[in-house]
Amino acid sequence: MSLTFHWFLPTNGDSRHVVGGGHGTPATASGRDRPPTVAYLSQIARAAEDVGFVGALTPTGAWCEDAWLTTAMVSQNTERLKFLVAFRPGFVSPTLAAQMASTFQRQTGGRLLLNVVTGGESHEQRAYGDFLDKDDRYRRTGEFLQIVRELWKGETVDLVGEHLQVEDARLARVPDPVPEVYFGGSSPIAGEIAARHADVYLTWGEPPAAVAEKIAWIRALAEKEGRSIRFGIRLHVISRDTSEQAWAEARRLLDGFDTETVRAVQAGLARSESEGQRRMLALHGGSRDELEIHPNLWAGIGLVRGGAGTALVGSHDEVAERIAEYHRLGIDEFVLSGYPHLEEAYWFGEGVLPRLEAQGLWSHPFRSAPAVPPVAQVPFADAGDRR
Repeated sequence: MSLTFHWFLPTNGDSRHVVGGGHGTPATASGRDRPPTVAYLSQIARAAEDVGFVGALTPTGAWCEDAWLTTAMVSQNTERLKFLVAFRPGFVSPTLAAQMASTFQRQTGGRLLLNVVTGGESHEQRAYGDFLDKDDRYRRTGEFLQIVRELWKGETVDLVGEHLQVEDARLARVPDPVPEVYFGGSSPIAGEIAARHADVYLTWGEPPAAVAEKIAWIRALAEKEGRSIRFGIRLHVISRDTSEQAWAEARRLLDGFDTETVRAVQAGLARSESEGQRRMLALHGGSRDELEIHPNLWAGIGLVRGGAGTALVGSHDEVAERIAEYHRLGIDEFVLSGYPHLEEAYWFGEGVLPRLEAQGLWSHPFRSAPAVPPVAQVPFADAGDRR
C-alpha cells in the first residue's frame, strides 16, 4: 500500500516564521506576513498537487478563515487535490452538513475529505453558542456522525438522541463517493467515538513509542465494534539537503519566538481541556531546552502554536527514515505542513518523496492517472437530428 501524504492550507496566514495560534489562542502577528487570500492559498494548493500530495488539511476555529467557504473557492483553482475540511459538528445541523458534503462532492468531482473536530476548548465553544461540556460534545459528535452516515446511504432518518433530534431527514442526492471521515482525540470518550465512526484516526506527532500505544488502543476499540481503521499522523516538517541546513532552519525559527509571545501562548494553551494538547505541552514543558524529543522529532513549534506542535527535522534521507519508522508502526497517512507552506511543499515534495518512491513506499498519485479518452467524432453524413 502506497503511503498517502496531505499538505496544509494556512487559512490563519503564512510566514517565513511560525504562525502561532489555535486551541483558543489567536494567530500571532506573523500570520499577517502572507494573508490567507484565495490567490495565495491556491498557489500552495497547486504546488501540493504538482509534487504529489493527495489532499490538504484546512483548520477550523476562531483563529482562521472558514474552512468550507475557503476550500470551495480554492477547489476551483485546482484539478485533483482533495480538501480535508475540518469542521465542528456542534456548529451545524447533521442534515445540513450531510447536504453540504454531498454538494461539495458533486461540484468538485469527489474531492472532499472530512476532519471532524469535536472541540476541546469550552471557552471558544461558548463563543459560538455551544455550552456542552467536553464529554457531552463527544457524545453529540457520535449522534451527529450516526445521522450523517445514514443520510449518505440514502436512508430516511428519524432519531431522538441525547443531544440531537431529526425527523424524516433525507437527502435528495447522496454524495458519490461518500467522503472519508478523519477523526482525532486522546481522551477515553474520543477513542470510543473514533472506533465507531472514523475511517482514519489522526494523532499528533508524538514519539514513536507513544504513537504505537495510541494505535494499539484505537485498533482494539475498533475491533470490538467489528471495524478496522486506518491511521494517520499530523506533523510539521523541515527537510533540507543536509541535516545541518535543516537544524539551522529550526534554530532560525526558534530565534523568532520572543519570550513574551511564548509565555502568552503557553498560558492560553494551559487552559485547554484537550488531552492531546496536554500531551503536546508535556513534550517541551514550555522550555526552549532539549526540544529534540526523538531523533529528528522537534517540539519547538508547540511553544507558540496550539494543536500539532512537533516537526520532522533533518536531511531528506533522515526525514524519509522517520516516516518509514512511523509507517512500520501502522501509520499510512501523513498530514504535513511547514513555514512558509509554499516553499516547504517543494522542499518535501522534491526532496523526500523521491526517496520514499525509490524505497517502494510511495508513488505519485496523479502521474499515472489515465488520460481522459477523446470524445468520439461522429461523421457529418451520419450526424442525424441533434436537437
